Amino acid sequence: MSHYCDLAPGHPFHGPYHDHDYGFPVVNDATLLERLVLEINQAGLSWLTVLKKREAFFEAFRGFDIDRVAAFDDEDRARLLSDARIIRNRLKVEAAIHNARVVQRLRREHGSFQAWLEAHHPRPHGDWVRLFKRTFRFTGPEIVNEFLMSTGYLPGAHRDDCPVQARVLAAAPPWAR
Repeated sequence: MSHYCDLAPGHPFHGPYHDHDYGFPVVNDATLLERLVLEINQAGLSWLTVLKKREAFFEAFRGFDIDRVAAFDDEDRARLLSDARIIRNRLKVEAAIHNARVVQRLRREHGSFQAWLEAHHPRPHGDWVRLFKRTFRFTGPEIVNEFLMSTGYLPGAHRDDCPVQARVLAAAPPWAR
């Protein structure tokens, strides 16, 4: 079985994500929203497809500014659904906007999306999935798993012998505490 640590090094898209993002703790709410939106958009597609469109997603979703995305209206929805640079799936677009509104609520109730994650950490994968399904849209088991691994809340992003793993551990991801 191939592992991301085998595939990613040296690859023009997988390499930078593997080396600088995947598994490192994330405390910025806009970045957390970005990761959630990217994972949702990966459903049914390859991760490479999403990574190739990452910059376009960032632009289309206004830097994943939570308040801006939460305020998206029908005109914004039409703009996103006509933007060939991103994945034009109505359910995924609606989930991104809805989830930004959820993050606004989490900020009011917990101070930040990151603080909400911390308040629920640690928990087993199945409990995370149930929590995400109650809280967000378009968050099945694989999306939740990848989101939490990519942001440092679940282990498994890197093999122990991957050179990046030592840097991830030095950054003190929540799963390693």
